[in-house]
Amino acid sequence: MADSALKKKTTVSLFWSFLDKFGQQLINLLSSLVLMAVVAKTEFAIMGILAVFTAFSGLLIDSGFSRALLNRKDISSTEYNSVFYFNVTLSILLYLLLFFAAPFLANIFNEPKIVFVSRILFLSFIFNGLGLIQQTLLIKKADFRGLTKINIPSVLLSAIIAIIMAIAGYEIWALVAQIVFYSFFRTAFLWIYSSWRPAMTFSLRMLKNSMELSYKLLAGSLISAIFNNIYPSIIAFFFPNSMNSVADYAQANKYQDIPFAMISNTFRSISMLILSEINQEIKRLKRVVSKLLKSIAFLSFPIGLYMILVAEAVFAFIWQEKWLSAVPYFRMLTLAGIVSPFIFVLNELYIARERADFFLGLEIVKRIILVFLIWLLISKGIMGLAASWVIYTYITLIISLFLSDKLIRYSGIDFLRDALPYALVALACCAVGYFATQWIESNLLFIVINFVIVGGCYLLLCRIFKLEMIKEIEDWFSSRKQKRNYAK
Repeated sequence: MADSALKKKTTVSLFWSFLDKFGQQLINLLSSLVLMAVVAKTEFAIMGILAVFTAFSGLLIDSGFSRALLNRKDISSTEYNSVFYFNVTLSILLYLLLFFAAPFLANIFNEPKIVFVSRILFLSFIFNGLGLIQQTLLIKKADFRGLTKINIPSVLLSAIIAIIMAIAGYEIWALVAQIVFYSFFRTAFLWIYSSWRPAMTFSLRMLKNSMELSYKLLAGSLISAIFNNIYPSIIAFFFPNSMNSVADYAQANKYQDIPFAMISNTFRSISMLILSEINQEIKRLKRVVSKLLKSIAFLSFPIGLYMILVAEAVFAFIWQEKWLSAVPYFRMLTLAGIVSPFIFVLNELYIARERADFFLGLEIVKRIILVFLIWLLISKGIMGLAASWVIYTYITLIISLFLSDKLIRYSGIDFLRDALPYALVALACCAVGYFATQWIESNLLFIVINFVIVGGCYLLLCRIFKLEMIKEIEDWFSSRKQKRNYAK
C-alpha cells in the first residue's frame, strides 16, 4: 500500500476509533459520577478486589488468537471456526473455575458478599468469549465505524441500567449489572451487525497454527491483566480494615486511566491494523511508529499534567468530602498513566513483527521488576505501592524502547527527540496555570480558567516552536476546508 493510501486509511480509522473510545469513556465517566455519589465506598472496594479477575474477561475478546488472526492475510473459514469454538470453551471453563473458587476468594478477603457477586459478575466471560471472531473480522476490514455503532449503544444501555439500579438502592448490583450487561449487549450487537456465523467445522491442526503466535501473546496478556489489576487486592490483603482505602485506590486508578485508556485504545486499534500491514518494511515501520508516538505525546502530556493540576478541585467540586482521600493516589498514578499509551503502541510493534517472544519475555521481566518494587515499597504504605507502579511503568517504557531499537532501530534517543518537546511545553503551560490561579477559591472557576490557560498556552507554544503535530492538524483542517470549497 502506498504511503498516501496508508495515510488516508490511518486517518479514517483513527477518526472512528477515537470517536468510539471517546464516546465509551465519556459515557462511563458520566455514569461513574452518578454511581460514585450514590453507591457506598465499600461496594466499590469489592469491585476493586475482583478487578484482577474481571480483567480476564477482556482477554477473551482481545486475546492472542485475535492478534494472530489479524496478523495473517489468508485465513480459512475452518480456522475461524476452530478458534471460535476453542475461545468459547475456554471462556466457559474459566467461568466454572472461578465459580467454584468464589468461596475461597471470599475467605481470603473476609468478605462473604464476594461469593454471589463474583458468580454473577463472571458471566461476562462467557458473553465476551462469543464475540471474538466478529470483532476480529470488523478490525481486519478496518470497519471502525461499525465497531463504534456496536460499542456506543452497548455502553450507553449498560450505564442507564446501572444508574437506574443504583438510584433504586441496589448498590453493588448496579456496578455488577453495568459490566455484565455491557458484555451481553456488545456481543449481541456484534452478532446482529456481522454476517459471520460459526459452521460445524473444526481443525486441531489449524488451531495449532494459530497457537504458534497466540499462546505467547495470550500468556503475556494474562500476566499483564493480573498485575495491572492486583493492587486493590494487595491493599485489601496486607492492610486489614482498609476497604475505604481499597475503594480510593481503585477509583483513583480508574479515573486517571480514562483519558489514557482512550488514547491507548485508539492508537492501539490503528497500530494493530497499520503495523501488521507493513510489518516487513523496516524503514516505513520506523516512520509510522515515530508519527504514532508523536501523536500520543501531543495529547498525553498536556492532558496528564492538567489532570494533576486540577485533581483536588475536581474531586471536591463533584463529590465534596466523600472521595477527597483518593486525590493523592490519583495524582501519583497519573504520572504512570501519562506514558502508558507509548508502551501499548510499542507492544503492537512486537506483535506486528511477529516477535511474540519479545512480548512474553517483556511481560515476565516487567513483572519480576514489579514484584521487587512492591516488596521494596510496601512498607511505605499505600502511597508506597502507588509509587512502585509509577517507577515500574517508566522502567517498562525504557525496556520497550530498547527492544524497539533492536527491531526497527527506533531508540530511546529517537523517542526523546519525538516526545520531549511536547512534555516540556505541557509542563511549562501547567506551571503558568498553577501560578496564575493560586488566588481562585472557587473549584469550578479554578478548573475552567486552568483549562483555558493550559490549553491555549499549549497550542500557542506548539505553534511558535513549529512542533510537527500542530502542523499536521493545521494541514488537515486546511485540506478539509479546500475540499468543502471545491465541493461548492
